[in-house]
Amino acid sequence: MPFSVYALGLAVFAQGTSEFMLSGLLSGISADLHVSIPAAGLLTSAFAVGLVIGSPLMALLGRNWPRRRALLFFLCVFAAVHVIGAVTSSYGLLLATRVLGALANAGFWAVALVTAVALAGPGGRARATSVVVGGVTVACVAGVPAGAWLGGQWGWRAAFWAVALVSLPAIAVIAAAIPAGRPLSALPSARSELRSLAGRGLRLTLLTSALVQGATFCAFSYLEPLATHVTGVGSAWVPVLLALFGAGSFIGVTVCGRVIDSRPVALTAAGLVSLTLGWALLACTAGSPVAVTALVPVQGMLAFGTGTALISHVFRLADGAPSLAGSFATAAFNVGGALGPWLGGLAIGAGYGFRAPLWVSALLMVLALGAALAAHACRPAPASSPSSALGSDAHAHTYEQGSSSG
Repeated sequence: MPFSVYALGLAVFAQGTSEFMLSGLLSGISADLHVSIPAAGLLTSAFAVGLVIGSPLMALLGRNWPRRRALLFFLCVFAAVHVIGAVTSSYGLLLATRVLGALANAGFWAVALVTAVALAGPGGRARATSVVVGGVTVACVAGVPAGAWLGGQWGWRAAFWAVALVSLPAIAVIAAAIPAGRPLSALPSARSELRSLAGRGLRLTLLTSALVQGATFCAFSYLEPLATHVTGVGSAWVPVLLALFGAGSFIGVTVCGRVIDSRPVALTAAGLVSLTLGWALLACTAGSPVAVTALVPVQGMLAFGTGTALISHVFRLADGAPSLAGSFATAAFNVGGALGPWLGGLAIGAGYGFRAPLWVSALLMVLALGAALAAHACRPAPASSPSSALGSDAHAHTYEQGSSSG
């Protein structure tokens, strides 16, 4: 695997820390800005909404830019808005910085996924996807618990400063490791790419991905109040639970990247069923510290392993959209990121308690299973052939030629 692919994973680590770290900071933000915990949870939804809207728009904006220039631009904007978020005392402005940061993150993701797949070549596409997504899981293992610890020691603003600082070495690594490259000269038109994304099987796969991530974000976003109010552990235990979730996520992504191509349908189906049962079981046993400690990493492993498999499948189905497939996969991923915390907040606000988001997650997984079954029923035959796997060889070869000549 080229070192430059790991450089993209490093940058995603900084962005993933920002996306998920609020799950350990909700109480502090709520108290400091005088808003409710569900309102603080909407900061996660705002970030996800920005990613959903920004993914296709930023992909279109950056499709004619040299890859390194696009990646550096989006990452610099991302770092700058976190500085603003760290100093503001306005909930409205903080909400706005989350949306703007998400737009930059969306642009980076859209370019990074396509770049990683092209650099890895036809034989390493699933693994390249897992390396980039793995940046998010490493953020869950290290970045998010560190953000929760910083929030506990010096307030939630310290976590925002940390994200901005961590982005700086990522910017340096991207500048040094990603080939300058040039825009792809052989890209199909944007209209042609959009047409190739309209297939029913692909739409249902994107819906499945959105529902899976909705379940993940719904539960994960309210893990801190669940642990302290339902499980009954102290706030010092929250970073440990976040780290356990992240460790499980990292294992899930790593294993998925290596084995999913062997039996993609069976392994994805097993992940969907296991996630459904797991969220329901965690809801039933949330009052037990032992059960929560055991189930949290397992759910992280299943959620991110299955999510990575679905993203890889989107690329296999969308080989006619080399520059936009990543943005639609990212958008679907983050539709769930917006939907989950919002639905969890509604359930909490309705008086059902902090256990309720787990039941919402289980319900979302039931819907995901239905969407996956429908997608499988209309799956086109060429989807499993080598020529349909995650883009064409010509696309990768064209990018590599552009990179070497830049």
